[in-house]
Amino acid sequence: MEVAVKVFDLEMRGAERSFLSECEALRSIQHRNLIPIITACSIVGTFKALIFEFMSNGNLDTWLRHKGDEEATRCLGLTQRINIVVNIADALDYLHHGCGRPTVHCDLKPSNILLDDDMNALLGDFGIASFYYDFETKWTCSSSSIGIKGTIGYIPPEYGVGGHASTCGDVYSFGIVLLEILTSKRPTDPMFEDGLNIINFVENNFPNQIFQVIDAHLLEECRNSTQGNNLVQENEIYQCLVDLLQLALSCICPLPSERLNMKQVASRMHEIKKHHILGGSTSNNSKGDRSRI
Repeated sequence: MEVAVKVFDLEMRGAERSFLSECEALRSIQHRNLIPIITACSIVGTFKALIFEFMSNGNLDTWLRHKGDEEATRCLGLTQRINIVVNIADALDYLHHGCGRPTVHCDLKPSNILLDDDMNALLGDFGIASFYYDFETKWTCSSSSIGIKGTIGYIPPEYGVGGHASTCGDVYSFGIVLLEILTSKRPTDPMFEDGLNIINFVENNFPNQIFQVIDAHLLEECRNSTQGNNLVQENEIYQCLVDLLQLALSCICPLPSERLNMKQVASRMHEIKKHHILGGSTSNNSKGDRSRI
């Protein structure tokens, strides 16, 4: 059996707490889109590691950014990207609403999304996860680890001003990851400066000029699939991309209370996937310039 070994650097601040947090999270949750743990290894004060199933296709980050010869063989198509997003939405829906004790991942990003032999996406790295309980309809922190939770670029704005980690924070991170999957640009890309960020980069072009922001490889696939002036297919692809971007923007509202929850997000992603596979438009209320495809 091939395995992946995650060894904790115990000289780093919070490493032991991160190990315990991940063990606690993974022992009590199980879902087809969460990376399965095989066992944990611990020698007091000297060595701690987790053993996972090996994911042959690496992580999503490497698929969104590749160099040279990899470009021909490691380009994700629209259907693959939709399937990956559905997988992650299902995993977060389970963590927030389906595992008995709501769990906030706190560090959703492409490098923590692993891909198996069949390109199914599995969410990993629960080193800073938090557990919550529902009290009078409010999520309240019951367990946490040290420092600001998450990675720069994916952290929701409320965390930066002292807000507690919450399921709403995971929804925000999901929205950023979805934008990244469609644009192949990290939220920390050097192009984002002087007030420009991945959010307003998309908003400024939505919905009429979305092909200005879509990943070039994905855009090329769209062009190839609409050869022969198939206007119906062109409109379907355009509408699918609009719906995906619209969903992402609904997840990254500045106010947590205005964001969708992951159950709603997962349901919407399954609708988009269903309509895309069947080749039908997902809605009729968004219009824009389709001539740029």
